[in-house]
Amino acid sequence: MIFTKRSVPVLSLAALALVAGACSSSKATTTASAAATSAAATTVAPASSAAATTAAAATTAAPATTAKAAPAAMKAATLNASGATFPKSFYEAAIADFTKANKDIKINYAGGGSGKGRTDLADQITDWAGSDGTVKDEDKAKFKGGDFLYFPTVVAPITVSFNADGVDKLNLTPTVIAKIFQAEITKWNDPAIAADNAGAKLPDQAIVVVHRSDGSGTTDNFTKFLDASVGAKGDGTWKLKSGSTVEWPATTTAAEGNGGVAKAIKATSGAIGYVDLSDAKATGLKFASVANQTKAFIAPTLEGASAAAEGAEIKDNLTYFAGWAKGDKAYPIAAQTWIIVYKKQTDKAKGEATKAFINYVLTDGQKTAPSIDFAPLPKALADKAIAQLAMIEIPA
Repeated sequence: MIFTKRSVPVLSLAALALVAGACSSSKATTTASAAATSAAATTVAPASSAAATTAAAATTAAPATTAKAAPAAMKAATLNASGATFPKSFYEAAIADFTKANKDIKINYAGGGSGKGRTDLADQITDWAGSDGTVKDEDKAKFKGGDFLYFPTVVAPITVSFNADGVDKLNLTPTVIAKIFQAEITKWNDPAIAADNAGAKLPDQAIVVVHRSDGSGTTDNFTKFLDASVGAKGDGTWKLKSGSTVEWPATTTAAEGNGGVAKAIKATSGAIGYVDLSDAKATGLKFASVANQTKAFIAPTLEGASAAAEGAEIKDNLTYFAGWAKGDKAYPIAAQTWIIVYKKQTDKAKGEATKAFINYVLTDGQKTAPSIDFAPLPKALADKAIAQLAMIEIPA
């Protein structure tokens, strides 16, 4: 799917400048999918945005109110970040719009996967991290900058995308998905797949499983869904557990980043893999409807992701899991993502720029999210995240 350019209002420089004590904060081009596979940092130049929004935009949660602005302008600063490829196209668009209104601020987002983002932040290589997963308790001591904060940003579906000969639509249950990715179902015309796809002409074709090669929050959320639905918390069908990396069968294929997985599926006859909605659509992939807790087959839409997020349990540190959520309309492989920053900033200019950018993401950035195939946060959660900005300590 090709996205057209979009034009969105941006906050003025003064309105985005935040100081301590303030209550705070498409793919832009069709090349964003390819960019998601690159781990090299590149400054995102101001880009245009897609004009068309999805139908889901009208039903997703209303954007949070913009945090109260401070009158002073921010000093020049360059922020470096890395991490999740799942929200990369959203961050690229937000960075482009934010830096267009704030000419003295530069933000580089390198991608590389959630695991890389957390490691880079822990080693103080970067100023903030993008991550679809949380930090394990045993890894918290590795963060050289001390305590850190999670800021949720957007929600989106993880698709089960496929490239089976002659198949345009597909229904899959968690049990069938688990068996496919464990290489227990190896042909597209397997009776277990046919059972939920009456009338479909399934080919006698080998299934090629594609998964992430890098430490990935998308992998973490996909495998958590399988573990919750038919794994340790279900009937035990899923045996590979969950995590940002798992021990995939030797017959499977690995690719880097969501964009890399999407390209591999597109190029491989018989392939199937898990990819964020934005990359899947930009690459022109077909994706399955997945059975949720009510056994309804739900397509990966922003409406389904929003329904899942609305029913999620939010912890005090603003972490939550949107997968395998309750509700008739909830898409079962919805995924959340966060920006992670150190609570105590060591550089005044960088601290103010970081705080202002996150405020933008949580306010005006929410309004543009649907045009890039991401659902905005539920308003109550966005408001909590904006309030948490006051916890970021910036040196005088």
